[in-house]
Amino acid sequence: MPMDAREIERMIKEAIPDATVEIRDLAGDGDHYAATVTSASFKGKSRVQQHQMVYSALQGRMGGVLHALALTTIPAET
Repeated sequence: MPMDAREIERMIKEAIPDATVEIRDLAGDGDHYAATVTSASFKGKSRVQQHQMVYSALQGRMGGVLHALALTTIPAET
């Protein structure tokens, strides 16, 4: 069963409370999403560390229930 965009957003915001999350369903199938996540907690972290924070928030669903996620992370100004 595909993962709902609202569920992805909820999980990210739960783990990164100050995050602004924008999610787009790329194929209309609930399996291929693009997400832009903006958070002050990304400041000073490498792009890899930022992405790891988001993937960690998804609790292992990447590659399973959530097939593909094109991720853009942006450190927010504080």
